[in-house]
Amino acid sequence: MTHNGEETAAARRPQIQEVTELRLPPDGPRPQDHRGDRSTPPGEHAPGGPHGSTTPPGLPQDVGTPPGADAPDLPHDRSQAILEAAKQIGALLKRAGHPFALAGSVAVYAHGGSRYLQHDADFCVLPGDADAVAATLREAGLPVRTPPEDWLLKTTCQGQNVDIIFALAHEPVTRDMLERAHVLPVDSVLMPVLCPTDLIRSLISAFSEHYCDFGAVLPVARAVREKVDWDVIRDTCGDQPMPAAFLFLLERLDVIAPREQRT
Repeated sequence: MTHNGEETAAARRPQIQEVTELRLPPDGPRPQDHRGDRSTPPGEHAPGGPHGSTTPPGLPQDVGTPPGADAPDLPHDRSQAILEAAKQIGALLKRAGHPFALAGSVAVYAHGGSRYLQHDADFCVLPGDADAVAATLREAGLPVRTPPEDWLLKTTCQGQNVDIIFALAHEPVTRDMLERAHVLPVDSVLMPVLCPTDLIRSLISAFSEHYCDFGAVLPVARAVREKVDWDVIRDTCGDQPMPAAFLFLLERLDVIAPREQRT
């Protein structure tokens, strides 16, 4: 029995060695990738592949196609989306002949300020034109909403909010204000834009005990300071506590000169 057992073990040993060398070759080729034949072009179905494709999730099926080549409607960044909405609304109001002026952060951008737009697009219209402007927007297929505030209408364009304003800082938009507007290109579309003095005045006059975000208006004042008539700002809203405090801050930061140093 022992002799037969030794003989049997000896007979088996070469087979075990052969299998071991087959599975773990020291210098031979490594086992084939479990994902299938590497010669299969990316994006095509690999024969017998468990998922039907060798393209990793999240990548285009044809990796040779430049990104966006087959997707012309890729979403814009937020700032560009707001600009697109402003351009469409501005063009619509121009064609309808409504007097208006661009306001808000897009107006600051048109005057040379930052392109970083965070909120919405704002347009000023005459109070008496509010209903006609709303009808024009509805005819173009845009929704018009009447919020609780009685000084603006709201619409949505290109997925962005747009405010149609007929009172700025609790004062009605006037024809003189619209006539002072500058016609400027807004991302290649010409339209009237609030003049810098009216723009800054509307922002500063809105300061109150309940809303006093100097940090948001400070970069705007820096961007357009050379275009603003600061004497007009002081005469029209400089006697109010919060606007006066902001003007003092601008002086201390050397954004504007104190009034007595002006010539």
